[in-house]
Amino acid sequence: MRFDPPAAELHIHIEGTLEPELVCTLAERNGTELPYRDIDDLRSRYEFDDLQSFLDLYYATMQVLQTEQDFADMTAAYLERAAAGGVRHVELFFDPQAHLVRGVELKTVVDGISSVLAESRERFGVSSSLIVCFLRDRDPAEAVTVLKDLLEMEAPIIGVGLDSAERDYPPQLFQEAFELAARHGLRRVAHAGEEGPAEYVWQALDVLGAERIDHGVRSLEDPELVSRLAEEQVPLTVCPLSNVRLKGVPSIAEHPLPELLEAGLLVSIHSDDPAYFGGYVDDNFRAIAEQFSLDAEDLAQLAKNSFTSSFIDQRRRQELLAAVDTWLAEA
Repeated sequence: MRFDPPAAELHIHIEGTLEPELVCTLAERNGTELPYRDIDDLRSRYEFDDLQSFLDLYYATMQVLQTEQDFADMTAAYLERAAAGGVRHVELFFDPQAHLVRGVELKTVVDGISSVLAESRERFGVSSSLIVCFLRDRDPAEAVTVLKDLLEMEAPIIGVGLDSAERDYPPQLFQEAFELAARHGLRRVAHAGEEGPAEYVWQALDVLGAERIDHGVRSLEDPELVSRLAEEQVPLTVCPLSNVRLKGVPSIAEHPLPELLEAGLLVSIHSDDPAYFGGYVDDNFRAIAEQFSLDAEDLAQLAKNSFTSSFIDQRRRQELLAAVDTWLAEA
């Protein structure tokens, strides 16, 4: 059975695609000293107790990203791997604050990533767009400043998101930044209901005006919320391997995906930070298919859900939905 239907990757942090090999390559190129003996030592650190333990390594390895070329190389490496796994459209997250605090200019980050996205369809067969994510464990006022700077420089972003450590940082703290985004016609998504409670999903929807919820697996704790998500068909971008690696669920076997689908929610499958969590989109498809005995038709429906949940124009969406039907016929 194949596990690579044409799909949209809607929950992907570009900094989370830094494979150990590329980390070491960029460190050598930039003369960046890493606190690891070698690549095997670095790879051995990719085991986590929770979200914070992952973030500690995530921010440490990010030190190797210094130049526009570094960001371009990282983006190209991701797109090549994603395309090989069936991805045909990506709405890419990036975390500018994590680079600004290291002294990397905003223009360097944006230009490096966007230079590759601008030619992603021609080079990789993947259409693409860019979403800026705010770090929720930093001052919300900083998020407003970053967004204003991006707007002033006319950065090629289509939307805003909210990520990083969720616990104790409710979405409502970022109301001002999201209202600014809405006034400028930007799409809005937010991480909620991963570490944080179902209440954070309510806040993301009602305070931030989020059109899509990243993760959202704890929504099942609130039957009223589940009913709303089902009725309004609010997309949930679920990342099974990530949930297991960060101890959000004990194992794939105990993942709430079947319950989410049974409740009629609009769920799609994504990779989050694939270099750290053991797999890209096709790896996530494989994991859930093998665990829950899903067939090609089931995977095709999840892939269609990803295009339905995306912000692409209707013509491109129909083209990609047709590609899923072709894949299914050949699978």
